[in-house]
Amino acid sequence: MNTQLLPASPAASSSGRPELSPPKIPARGWFARQYRQRMLRTDLLTVIAWASVAAAIALWLADGGATNITSPAALFTAAGIVAGLAGMDLVLLMLLLAARIPFIDRTIGHDRALEFHGKLGKPSLYLLLAHGLLLVVGYGMAEGLDPVSESINLWVQVPDMWLAFVSMALFIAVVVTSLVAVRRRFPYEFWYVVHLLTYAAVATSIPHQFSVGGLFAAGTWQRWYWLAICIYTGTALVYFRILEPVLATARHRLTVARVEAVAPGVVNIVMRGRKLDQLAGTGGRFFIWRFLAPGLWWHPHPFSLSAEPVFNGPAGQGTLRVTVRNLGDGSAQLLRLRKGTKVALEGPYGLLSTAARTRNKVVMIGAGIGITPLRALLETTPFAPGGATVLLRGHTDQELYLGSEILDLCRARSVRLFHLTGRRSRFGSTWLPEDAVQNGYSLTSYLPDIADADVYVCGPAAWAANVIADAAKAGVPEEQIHHERFDW
Repeated sequence: MNTQLLPASPAASSSGRPELSPPKIPARGWFARQYRQRMLRTDLLTVIAWASVAAAIALWLADGGATNITSPAALFTAAGIVAGLAGMDLVLLMLLLAARIPFIDRTIGHDRALEFHGKLGKPSLYLLLAHGLLLVVGYGMAEGLDPVSESINLWVQVPDMWLAFVSMALFIAVVVTSLVAVRRRFPYEFWYVVHLLTYAAVATSIPHQFSVGGLFAAGTWQRWYWLAICIYTGTALVYFRILEPVLATARHRLTVARVEAVAPGVVNIVMRGRKLDQLAGTGGRFFIWRFLAPGLWWHPHPFSLSAEPVFNGPAGQGTLRVTVRNLGDGSAQLLRLRKGTKVALEGPYGLLSTAARTRNKVVMIGAGIGITPLRALLETTPFAPGGATVLLRGHTDQELYLGSEILDLCRARSVRLFHLTGRRSRFGSTWLPEDAVQNGYSLTSYLPDIADADVYVCGPAAWAANVIADAAKAGVPEEQIHHERFDW
């Protein structure tokens, strides 16, 4: 284990990158106010989500939906309608959470939005299954038919109803393939293509809602509500998932300038582009990159910038950089990118940035390739001299990627830096090296005042989970722990 305490010496950079002016330190209490405002936005999103489900059912009641419950068959039919309304509303909420809407991303973060998106999958499917089953039973009771005969009758006789059955099958396929146990059996690209069936499932579910019966009859509030929410959801998806990335790619015109070796299996990909000043200040947040080369263009790669853009021309012309490690077939090909390869990008996304700060003090803990976004965050997030600490974990010094650049930044900004190197401990689940555990070290050994700081964690999932658990034991509140998950 190697521990370093760095003095505030403005050493020249050994990385060849120009020195940046330290970020302006906000007034005292600014980060706390920022956090309160973000929590208010979170509460607002929660209220809107629940209110949308309540509104769907309330409008059905307002249009006289309950007045038709005059028999057991009508009761089953009404229950099926309510289940369908709630289920469809949850599906649209799922799509909005996955639409990468900036307001949602800046409020709860990209990973949490997708986490909630995933949690709504099963409830929405169960409600839609209940919708179909209850309606078949209710209609069958009214017509004296068993559920199977009624299903066949609906498929054959009722316009657009066959699309509803297709939609149900697609929803089932999407939810089943989203289960972790199933997803691990297939490559990400296979799951991603199957997941796109969600849009087909929604599209095939809509026609029967407007053409069957009088539920969404012209002139009812229900009709306008569902038209509005469907149009808004579709517009958000098209703009933020398709149009905005196309515009950003055209605006910045990124091409690969060079690929630099950092360590065995690790490279810096330096890209040249224009209007890069519009990407500045994103330290820690990530972009989704597509390198437009044969066999690579359809692979999305979620990488954070490992440094702020460097400007060397008018109109924001300059270079930006990501640092990539060979972790599989997709990333291995990136190590051999050719100069001039065009690059498409989406983003930035996530809350691993100053936008998540709640306190004046900050702690950054990184391991492996997870060190690189912390290097960008260290460059951009504001703090007073002595108000930040960085802990880097690796098996060897060679695994402390961009270590010399981080060392320069820590010296320039008077940051405490700890290098924690050594083999993984055999003494239970811990993020510390073996010799640190043997000597009785813990997180508070390095950071006795960690409970009064924002803690940014970036590294392998299991390792990061151990860090987060130790931070919680040390008294760090959940809202002060920031970690971006890429397992989506």
